[in-house]
Amino acid sequence: MEEKKRTEIARLGEFGLIEKLTGNFYLNNNSTKTGVGDDAAVLDTAADGADRYTLLSTDMLLEGVDFDLVYFPLKHLGYKAVVVGINDILAMNGQPKQLTVSLGVSSKISVEQLEELYEGIHAACADYGVDLVGGDTRASVNGLVISVTVAGSIARDAVVFRSGARPNDLVCITGDLGSAYMGLHLLEREKRALDGHPDPQPDFKGYEYLLRRQLKPAARLDIVETLAENGLVPTSMIDLSDGLASDLLQICKSSDCGARIYLDRIPIARETYDLCEKMNIDPVVAALNGGDDHELLFTVPLEKQDLISKVGGIDVIGHITAANTGAMLVTPDGGEIPITAPAIG
Repeated sequence: MEEKKRTEIARLGEFGLIEKLTGNFYLNNNSTKTGVGDDAAVLDTAADGADRYTLLSTDMLLEGVDFDLVYFPLKHLGYKAVVVGINDILAMNGQPKQLTVSLGVSSKISVEQLEELYEGIHAACADYGVDLVGGDTRASVNGLVISVTVAGSIARDAVVFRSGARPNDLVCITGDLGSAYMGLHLLEREKRALDGHPDPQPDFKGYEYLLRRQLKPAARLDIVETLAENGLVPTSMIDLSDGLASDLLQICKSSDCGARIYLDRIPIARETYDLCEKMNIDPVVAALNGGDDHELLFTVPLEKQDLISKVGGIDVIGHITAANTGAMLVTPDGGEIPITAPAIG
């Protein structure tokens, strides 16, 4: 018998795999304005009124892949699961409204632990004004699985896609990069160091900020609201979950453009620099490819530069160029390095 061809998932990467699996799907309903390929689907439903769209997104977190219960407090995990979900709505410039949470639960998880998980979910819903409206719970043989689906709302003339960036647009970013990645490295370091210790006492002194960025990230609802208050609608936007390099390349691909990102403008926290030095990790690599930042990467027209500079919490790190120029990292001496991303974000 002829041996079937086998392609390893790593060869395609996350986005390549999604495109491979869904490239032959077509929209059958007029109410579906956009489907697979952005941070959230855009739906035209009567429930949101004639001048608004509904946004819909889903995310899954897997034990052993996205989190380790050895060091990840369940309350923080519940909070983070909500943040991960609603950030996809924010990345479309929308307002998160409702969510459902579905769980795959193994026998090692107790009712008390699930209550702790839901304390975190409750806290995040309260912080961001989102309603928990349903979900499902099933038995799992492979550890804890958390799936969060979020619905949101957006004015028709304010929805932002990854595909709207144009040459000379400014590339903007919220917060700092690489800190969540280094928080994970810190947790893994202490886990290894204390493995088998009868009374483990991890040493996190001085790096509390990095831990918070990994264990309890903040959704940037404040930025979306501030942009709206200033009459700013980004030309493109994406949730920074896979790293600056990977997510910038997604905007470049969707918008058919290139980009110039200036190395000395990438915001990196002092604690990130400090731990990177101690662990012999390049802080720029952490910022470009670390992921899990859950900040917003977006573009605005060049003429909005003065206005964007007045909005706190945002850094302009580069600009959009023509597609044939590629995506480049510009060094302080003017050199250009092609921006690449790992196969799996």
